[in-house]
Parts: sequence; structure tokens; C-alpha cells
Amino acid sequence: MSTSLLVQYVVIGIVLLVSVLVVLRKLAPKLTARWLAAVALRLDSPDAPAWKRALAHRLQPKQTTGNCSDGCDTCGACGPKPPAAAHPPAADGAMPLHFRPRGK
Repeated sequence: MSTSLLVQYVVIGIVLLVSVLVVLRKLAPKLTARWLAAVALRLDSPDAPAWKRALAHRLQPKQTTGNCSDGCDTCGACGPKPPAAAHPPAADGAMPLHFRPRGK
């Protein structure tokens, strides 16, 4: 195996790993927060070097307080809701269609 081919495989592997992590953080935020907390807990031991402890503090996920003043904006209850956009009628006066999911 040539060196350039090996470098290509390593770069593709790194890109693939980063993209999988980004997708996991987007689709499963609680799972990745637990994973990061577990890694940070293992790195943050009293006898660990300073760089390991700094990395552990950087990896530790932020804890939500459940307070409306922390600005997390996950529940949608913080602050006023933006006004609904008014749909101007079409040139022929027809109303736009609004599709809604069926109730179960």
C-alpha cells in the first residue's frame, strides 16, 4: 500500500467520524451529552495532568437549570412568540392550502 493511499484512507476516516458525530449530536443530543459526561468524568481525576483536566472541563456538557432566565430556548416558553405571518390573498382571491397531520 502506498503512502498516499494510506493518507487518503486516514483523511476519509476522519471526515466520516466527524460527520457521524455531528449527526449524532443533532439527532440524539441527550445520548451524546451522557457520553461526553462519562468521558469527562474519566478524564477529571485529582491526579490527572492539567491538560487532561482542562479537556475534561471543556467536554463536560452544560447543565440546564430549567430557569427561564438562562436563555436555553428549548421549551419555547421564553419571551414572546413572534406574530404569525399574514398570508396575503392570491391575485384571484384564492386562499392558500394548509396541510395538517391527522389526529390519532
